[in-house]
Amino acid sequence: MAVNQESVSKVLSVLSHPLRRDILLDLSNNGEQSFTDLLNMLKVDTGKLSFHLRSLAPFVEQTSSGKYRLSRAGESAVRVIHDVEGWAEVADVQGKAISLPLSSFKKRATAFLLDLMIIFAITLAVVAIPQVFAPEMGSLGTEISTTLFITIGLLWLYNTLLEGFNGQSLGKRVLGLKVVRTDGKKMSYDHAAVRNFGKLLPLLPFDLLFGWRIKNQAFMRYFDKFAGTTVIDLRS
Repeated sequence: MAVNQESVSKVLSVLSHPLRRDILLDLSNNGEQSFTDLLNMLKVDTGKLSFHLRSLAPFVEQTSSGKYRLSRAGESAVRVIHDVEGWAEVADVQGKAISLPLSSFKKRATAFLLDLMIIFAITLAVVAIPQVFAPEMGSLGTEISTTLFITIGLLWLYNTLLEGFNGQSLGKRVLGLKVVRTDGKKMSYDHAAVRNFGKLLPLLPFDLLFGWRIKNQAFMRYFDKFAGTTVIDLRS
């Protein structure tokens, strides 16, 4: 069945006015409303409200008591409004993400090495203290594997906690870098945890290789794309 495009245009024209959308959303949230209720909520004059209510005739109906409520078409219109608001937010956020001052690979690598040095120093301290009090414990091979294991675990935990909190590890803070989500929303510990799996030393070469194949400066590492994150340069 062919859709009457003229009717579609009329519906979109009715919903294009913000005051009409406010009326529909108010009726959706609060149920039946009197004319006075709508006047108090919208802060408009009587003539303007009457005009817009007439324009909303397909979407709004009156009860036997004279109050206004959504018709079935009005309920569908509210769902459309929510969908369009979501699309508009996504489009706005994507536009902002495109204009972000992205960090260079050199600065990101330098920040990573600084963080790695910090964690490695902490690991050496953790491993060395027991050796001071019990030097006979463990062999050289065991010490090396333990040091590597602790370094990898601490590095992931350290980056996840700091980046999840405000997007900056100590290395990134020194260089003026920050991890952000490409959808524009607040950075979370979940996203930080996912992106930092790629920094685990055994995975890092593959993370960088697949990131290079993406050929997108926003996603220099594959796990950034997987987590929906990137790194911006606050000093750019």
